[in-house]
Amino acid sequence: MIISKGLSRVGTAGLLLAMSLAVSAREQVTQTSADIRRTSYGVPHIRASDERGLGVGMGYAYAQDNLCLLANEIVTVNGERARFFGPDQATLEERNNLASDVFFNWLNTPEAVAAFWKAQTPEMQQRIEGYVAGYNRYLKDKGAPAQCQAAWVRPLVVQDLVKLTRRLLVEGGIGQFAEALVGAAPPQATASVQPGAKAFAMAAANQQRFTLDRGSNAVAVGRDRSFNGRGMLLANPHFPWVGGMRFYEMHLTIPGQLDVMGAALPGLPVVNIGFNQHVAWTHTVDTSKHFTLYRLTLDPKDATRYLLDGKSIPLDKTAVTVQVKQADGSLKAVTHTVYSSQFGPVVQWPGKLDWDNHYAFSLRDANLGNDRVLQQWYAMNRAGSLKELQTSVHTLQGIPWVNTLAADDQGQSLYMNLSVVPNVSAAKLAKCSDPRAGLQMIMLDGAHSACTWDIDPRAAQPGIFPADQLPQLQRTDYVQHSNDSAWMANPKAPLSGFSPVISQDNIGLGPRARFALQRLQTLEQQPITVTDLQDMVMDNEVYLAGQVMPDLLTFCAKHLGADAATLQPLCTSLKNWDQRANLDSGVGLVHFINLVQHLQQIPDAWRVAFDPAHPLTTPSGLAIDRAPVAKALRAAMLASSAEVSKLGQTRWGDIQVSGQTPIHGGPQELGIYNAMQTVPRADGKREVVSGTSYLQIVSFDDKGPNAVGVLAFSESSNPASAYSKDQTQAFSEKKLRPLPFTEAQIKADPHYQIHTVKE
Repeated sequence: MIISKGLSRVGTAGLLLAMSLAVSAREQVTQTSADIRRTSYGVPHIRASDERGLGVGMGYAYAQDNLCLLANEIVTVNGERARFFGPDQATLEERNNLASDVFFNWLNTPEAVAAFWKAQTPEMQQRIEGYVAGYNRYLKDKGAPAQCQAAWVRPLVVQDLVKLTRRLLVEGGIGQFAEALVGAAPPQATASVQPGAKAFAMAAANQQRFTLDRGSNAVAVGRDRSFNGRGMLLANPHFPWVGGMRFYEMHLTIPGQLDVMGAALPGLPVVNIGFNQHVAWTHTVDTSKHFTLYRLTLDPKDATRYLLDGKSIPLDKTAVTVQVKQADGSLKAVTHTVYSSQFGPVVQWPGKLDWDNHYAFSLRDANLGNDRVLQQWYAMNRAGSLKELQTSVHTLQGIPWVNTLAADDQGQSLYMNLSVVPNVSAAKLAKCSDPRAGLQMIMLDGAHSACTWDIDPRAAQPGIFPADQLPQLQRTDYVQHSNDSAWMANPKAPLSGFSPVISQDNIGLGPRARFALQRLQTLEQQPITVTDLQDMVMDNEVYLAGQVMPDLLTFCAKHLGADAATLQPLCTSLKNWDQRANLDSGVGLVHFINLVQHLQQIPDAWRVAFDPAHPLTTPSGLAIDRAPVAKALRAAMLASSAEVSKLGQTRWGDIQVSGQTPIHGGPQELGIYNAMQTVPRADGKREVVSGTSYLQIVSFDDKGPNAVGVLAFSESSNPASAYSKDQTQAFSEKKLRPLPFTEAQIKADPHYQIHTVKE
């Protein structure tokens, strides 16, 4: 945001005009083409002789598979949902259209978009221009699929992809506070667009689910532990199965310059998680903070002014205008005021962040200054070694809110918690933060300029930590991560002593990380193989069952009392359950899910509490001898018995589904590595909305990478496509396939077909 302040309205308009003229000029004089070679499951291998051609192939292939999905996301990031769909409907993320539009019009101003575009390299600009041209070529030639033949589907412009990228950037920050930004108004005033209690409740639920919906597992194995003395990588991101975070599998080649395969998010012209000839990498959502709140002390005479170092400063006011469709189809302009301090926009969350006559709250998001994100993945895609990949992340610092794990053909493994993190030291935190707020949400004192983020000249952007102050670990045995802090990436080399804004140590690990570390320990006496890494995901062990099942069965045997007859079927199903989340697992799994959900709300339910000295084995057991725990367990058992009796299903595969396809895996809170998030359906089944998405296991030999994988929800979001459910069925059957990478492998594929796109 700071970047754009120097651009006047006139200057911005001129820059935008220059952008469009440059694009049209290039389109007129440049003739380029791309080969789209599809192999099994419709995976596109896109080959071109230059960046623009590569972009053309990407945009065309993506439109073939997901035109409606991308068109819908473009409407969202342009803040035009209320215009086309009315103010009362909601986005896929269940955000009200009008609130969404105000937020995105505030985020993606012409000035901010123009500044971001200007910061891109000529190569990236060419690739984006090509992507736009390729998408538009498909739309012109083939038209929109049946489900989105409507006025809101239009040709793209380069600004659309910039806006999509900026939405991705703020997912870990201000994007989670859209309702709070829109709802902020001075006391005794009402915001013109006012989210209701339901909207805030939904936003709170989405915040809680952020890591769950975008969680991930990763293991990078080094030469000391791998079966052939070279590196190996398991990439298991858990991302949404629908919408703007749905991965797309592809292979990009510019002969002699680029050869990379993997998965990308919609509209991004780079591979986000993938591998090339020498290196494989993946990401996991980190626990670092990417924003801080500032508590503003207000001027006693005027609640729209705040005090900074004793001086009264007016809040900036920005008028955001949204076009809103009326009942008769006409459009009405609704103007909303967004207030900002020098730290960032004012946010108001009823009961949490209230704007009264004394205080207001401002949010500063570090990723608003991150215009390096596309260049970051561009550099990683081309990295010829682990060192080169590491150096690019150190130099550019463009990773927004995720860790990076990588392995290479030389047998190195690497963990980096290197993302864009506010430079707030432990000392500054102690001096400037409100201890009552805790560390869940960092709140700094906005009345003193001494509490602003520190500026280190070594950092890629003002106000963030430089790379050498962030956690990283290179090993020849392994590193792993499952959305905990950096502390236990490898227990033999704990990462500690960082600012709490970056990483916290001596706190309990999540059950997926404990499962992974224990599984890796059991493999210590033998080399780790591709099958071992595959089994970590696909055998669907319910880690938490091993921790508490003995106590549950003891309770069943000794403590049922008067409820024995009612609860006996539940106890029998728990005893007979195989403690996995496979398709044929019985209702014991459903009961276990229900019981754990209830027990997680009970304080001190663990028999053995967490001990920082034993992070891999504590907490453990169930404190059934404590009356409150026993009472809660009994109530949970009775509720689960009543619920399951109505199900009518006895197999997990009949309950958890994607459409009609049975899906294995289950809730990550149970320590199931193959995590799945679901929502209940009207027919009593549970529909998968997020979880294992792109699964990739890469090893290396003398000739290069050997990769197997699956895209769990398939390539296409168009139900009419042959590629809309084929990989979903393969995933259901636990079938990973070799990923064709070399020319010989691509052309030998039994479903090989080629289509050349020319501008």
